[in-house]
Amino acid sequence: MTRPLVPDAARLTRAAAELHNPRTLALAAVLSAINLALNQFSIPVSAYLEISFDFLASAAAGYLCGPWVAALSGVATDLLGYLLRPNGPYFPGFTLSALLLGIVYGLWYYRRPVRLWRIICCKLTVTVLFNFFLTPLWLHIMYGQAFVVLSSIRIVKNAVKFPVDVVLLMLVLRACEQYQKARRI
Repeated sequence: MTRPLVPDAARLTRAAAELHNPRTLALAAVLSAINLALNQFSIPVSAYLEISFDFLASAAAGYLCGPWVAALSGVATDLLGYLLRPNGPYFPGFTLSALLLGIVYGLWYYRRPVRLWRIICCKLTVTVLFNFFLTPLWLHIMYGQAFVVLSSIRIVKNAVKFPVDVVLLMLVLRACEQYQKARRI
């Protein structure tokens, strides 16, 4: 029997219980610290575009901690990341994006086996929703730049980066899967 793509209520209830698990919260704190460290080493491409690998820690948080803890971790890392390295004025839209990103990763990965198709579908969801829509929208609201121009610049970056991100996600999530198996023993 195959599992449905729509998250089941029991899995989401179990994910909500992770909010009260000290071990999960400690793990989320460690992953948040890794996220912040990775964010410090982003590669600027233009004034409005940079390449970063902090998404790997966010995906690991979604896989290991669930959507709700990953969402709160995303908010914390966004706010702390802004304090550590402000890149323009603070804008709450990016905090909302970080919250939603944790939820998306958690819904796709939490308590599910690591599969290439799942990683590709999740990465497509993130790319379309965040990289092509929300981030250009936030930048448009902040700076008044043309929404279409920002999106077309992002298409090239994301087309090149997509396969690399999928491979990196596969490696990180496989390591998380092994950690999860060792933790259960």
